[in-house]
Amino acid sequence: MPPVDLLQLFLHFLAMSLLAIGGGITTAPEMHRFLVVDKGWMTDTTFTSSIALAQAAPGPNILFVAVLGWNLAGPAGAAVTMAGIMLPSTLLVLAASRWARDNREHIGVRAFSSGMAPLTLGLIIATGWLLAQPYLTAPEHRLATLVLIAITLALMLRTKLSPVWMVLGGGVVGALGWV
Repeated sequence: MPPVDLLQLFLHFLAMSLLAIGGGITTAPEMHRFLVVDKGWMTDTTFTSSIALAQAAPGPNILFVAVLGWNLAGPAGAAVTMAGIMLPSTLLVLAASRWARDNREHIGVRAFSSGMAPLTLGLIIATGWLLAQPYLTAPEHRLATLVLIAITLALMLRTKLSPVWMVLGGGVVGALGWV
């Protein structure tokens, strides 16, 4: 693997921070493109495993960024990726939320809020598709992965069950070696 350029890593995560509509996980496809495809700093398996490990752990959803950084360059990599992904979005959210609170009855603010829902959903679907690819392309995992996706979709559409239970179920299925 080529050496990791911490400044380039920081600047890329800084830019992605502003694209993280719906949470940091929505930028996983772009992170994959940059870290795995373009730079070759990480393998596809390491990328997917890093996200899976972080998502299984308790705590904020954004922890996967620290795990990616750690796997790239140890503590310095974790610090650089977290600072890059958190700094711009935090400052922007503070400013925007204060402005939106003061203007919440304005039709433009209400329209913007309504329009963000489909965008967020699309980004989450793209992330799920990216994370499922290694399992869908492996013949020994394809059927079980498709069944797990179908069950999860059915539960999400037909019940009010929290997605946390589906993540837990997926973890159990994976730990038992069924996927």
